[in-house]
Amino acid sequence: MAIRRRKIEAMVQALLAENKVTEAPVPVSRIAKAKGARIFVDTLEGDLSGFLYRDKGHAVIGVNTHHAPVRQNFTIGHELGHLLLHDQEQLHVDHEFRVRLRDDVSSQGTDVAEREANFFAASLLMPREFLEADLAKEEYVDLLDDEFLHSLAKKYGVSTQALVNRLKNLGYIQE
Repeated sequence: MAIRRRKIEAMVQALLAENKVTEAPVPVSRIAKAKGARIFVDTLEGDLSGFLYRDKGHAVIGVNTHHAPVRQNFTIGHELGHLLLHDQEQLHVDHEFRVRLRDDVSSQGTDVAEREANFFAASLLMPREFLEADLAKEEYVDLLDDEFLHSLAKKYGVSTQALVNRLKNLGYIQE
C-alpha cells in the first residue's frame, strides 16, 4: 500500500501556515504542543527513540534524552505524524490507552504507518518550498559536498542523513 504523500504534504503546509512558520528551523515542539501534545523528554528503555501515548483526548510524545537533538526533532515530528494521521491500536491496561513506539522496525520503513510518519516528519522539518528556496540562493550547489550538506542540515535541525534522504525523495540527488 502506498503512503498518502499528497495528503501529508497538504497537512504540513496547513501546519506551517497555522503556526506562521516561513523559514527553517521549523519549531516542531511548538507545533506539536499547538496540536495538543505534551512533550515528555526523558531516558527511554533500549533503542526506543520515542513514543506516542493517547488517552481520552490527551496525547504525550515521549523523546529519548540519550539521542542527539537532531534525532529528537525527527522523533517529535514522527510521533506528531502518528498523532495526526493514524488511529492507533488499542491496548488495555487498567484503562484504555493507545501507544505507538518508535524503534528500529519503524526506521526500516517496512510498515505503511511508519513510512507515513517518517515522510510527515521529513516534510515538516524540511519543507519542500524551504529547501527549494535555500538551494536557489546558491550560485553553485554541489550536493555531494559534505560541508554544504552539513551546514544545510544544521540550519534545519536534522541529521545530514535525514537531509540527504529528503533531497533524494525530492529528486535532487540520484542514487
